[in-house]
Amino acid sequence: MPEISVVIPAYNAAGMIGACMVALRAQRLPPQDFEVVVVDDGSTDGTASRAAALGARVIRVVRGGPPAARNVGIEAARGTWIAFTDADCIPSSVWLARLLSAAQRNKGGLGVAGKTIGYRSSTPAARFVDLTGGLDSESYLRHPVYPFAPTCNVMYQREDLRRIGGFDARIWHEGCDIALRMRREFGSALIHEPSAIMLHRHRASWREYFRQQRGYGKFHAQFMLKWRQEMRWSLRHELLAWGELARVAIRVVPATPEASLLRRGQLVRGLAQRLGFIGAYWNPLERSRWAPTDRKHAGGSQRALSTLEVQS
Repeated sequence: MPEISVVIPAYNAAGMIGACMVALRAQRLPPQDFEVVVVDDGSTDGTASRAAALGARVIRVVRGGPPAARNVGIEAARGTWIAFTDADCIPSSVWLARLLSAAQRNKGGLGVAGKTIGYRSSTPAARFVDLTGGLDSESYLRHPVYPFAPTCNVMYQREDLRRIGGFDARIWHEGCDIALRMRREFGSALIHEPSAIMLHRHRASWREYFRQQRGYGKFHAQFMLKWRQEMRWSLRHELLAWGELARVAIRVVPATPEASLLRRGQLVRGLAQRLGFIGAYWNPLERSRWAPTDRKHAGGSQRALSTLEVQS
């Protein structure tokens, strides 16, 4: 049995998943020690065939979103550990070996999170993400109340994930939600391993970045609605958030290219996230999906593997 199962949700990623798979085939960990499970989340292109041709065990499902696809991967996985990444990522050759080594050194840890940096970040939008550490798990793990790691570079024990019911398939801010539920169930913390490096293709244009960040705002609202019994948010909080964004807009900054880039990126990100947030948080239909009776450890629904098409 493999030590690690790499689970990758993928949707219309035929143009990117090849680089991810090639990098996984080049891992320094012995091939028998890991497997790759790609969950093709309703793609209409050649994602499944491309991944299968490069050695992945492919499971095809009806489009349900990344958290639901990760749950299918958890159920299909055979490894003791499950390492999550995405189709637009490229792991370094030592990624899995460093994750596993860190887990073995810290047996009481909840799991391991690596370091994620940009891949060929040549456009202004992509460079802004790198400058601000947009996927920096070390930064997120320092949060005093809700530390978490992005799901593009994190590893948990399979049985721990199964015990809490996997990801909540309703919420696409799944990295924070799963970390919170895991920590409360097992009482330990994620370990940061900076040598487990993952390259990520950041959004290349401001338009793409705006659309992504608007989605992040919506997903953040969903997370807060699910846990609203402990995360209070009022109209006063919302007005203060808009006030802070206005201060960023009118703040005088040095006229250097880097300062201008940071200013523009902060405004794009802030505006997009606020629009996404208010569109979900104050929406009666969205709020009705997150009843206060949600159980503390509620996870996502699992789809029976017998109904899925498996491609190997």
